[in-house]
Amino acid sequence: MGVKMKDMFGMMKQVQAMQEKFAAVQAEMEQLEVEGRSGGGMVKVVMTAKGQTKSVTVDPSLLSTDEKEILEDLLVAAFNDGKSKGDALLQDKMGALTAGLPIPPGLKLF
Repeated sequence: MGVKMKDMFGMMKQVQAMQEKFAAVQAEMEQLEVEGRSGGGMVKVVMTAKGQTKSVTVDPSLLSTDEKEILEDLLVAAFNDGKSKGDALLQDKMGALTAGLPIPPGLKLF
């Protein structure tokens, strides 16, 4: 029985260490910035890797009434690009933490 209890405590320590690492990565994602672009760079969005928008830059040529729909579409595309980059960054960071763990396929930890 002593061996099983020791194994259980060891596993609990590993889980706690993993939770601490996940929390650290989540905090880091709040600080790391990504840039989403669209329209060949005519619209740029800077956001945290977790998706909080920091700034938006729009080329002045897009600010006419005739370009309203194009600008709206480019803004959506830039935000989506930034979100995709943030998601990819998070996947990379978390993938490094979980490498080698026996995680069942399809199980999402983050």
